[in-house]
Amino acid sequence: MDVRYTVGKNEYKRMTTGELRDAFLVDLFEAGTLNLLYCEVERAIVGAAVPTTGPLTLEAGKELAADYFCQRREVGVLNIGGTGTVTVDGTEYAMENLDGLYIGRGSQAVRFASADAAAPAKFYLISYPAHAAYPTTLAKKADANAIRMGTVEDANKRTIYQYIHENGIKSCQLVMGFTVLEPGSVWNTMPCHTHERRTEVYLYFGLDETSKVFHMMGPGNETRHLVVGDGQAVISPMWSIHSGCGTKAYTFCWGMGGENQRFDDMDHIAIADLK
Repeated sequence: MDVRYTVGKNEYKRMTTGELRDAFLVDLFEAGTLNLLYCEVERAIVGAAVPTTGPLTLEAGKELAADYFCQRREVGVLNIGGTGTVTVDGTEYAMENLDGLYIGRGSQAVRFASADAAAPAKFYLISYPAHAAYPTTLAKKADANAIRMGTVEDANKRTIYQYIHENGIKSCQLVMGFTVLEPGSVWNTMPCHTHERRTEVYLYFGLDETSKVFHMMGPGNETRHLVVGDGQAVISPMWSIHSGCGTKAYTFCWGMGGENQRFDDMDHIAIADLK
């Protein structure tokens, strides 16, 4: 498990492109491997499991000082690859592309597997500490709370799929879902906002090798950007906007944790005020 430490907004102002990428951009997906990144911000953990030759097991590691990963944590899972299964304490959950899973605190044995090694599942993970236990629950795309937003004129026509949220799958503090932009739409989360009470992680996917997303970050009055490719994630602290524009349509998974679970708890920033 890799570890990253907090970067403050004053330090951020002096960082080069390379330093920003090292601090906020995350590469996770690797065939046959389960990768985890522990982040000091809200003590979030992001990761990815891509099972090929055999199942992969979620382990705590010395960083958590726990007997098992979910001893004091909850986990959200989104499959962005081929069909696979997640087995939690002996119960097997079949997951197709864009299906999700909530794994509750106290779950001891978690294992990831692919139905076909040639077209493996790609399980994205996001985890936060939890002080309460909620049941492990499968989230099928057809059952998600789908919210259609945006316009063609603003190049941001999209559908938000909510899985883990205060009116959906119950969790301690984790909120998670994904957003699909329609062809011809490229902007996400604009006008933008920050969350003083939560941190967030964006995972971008659904991009081909020639496409990128320009992810906007930083305080609204001093923004920077990260050029992001398929399967890369961006850590967004409480003081940073999190918005992006792609060279073509894409999909992104959003996950957050912190003070509350209100999806609409946002500190909005007008486009005219951005610098």
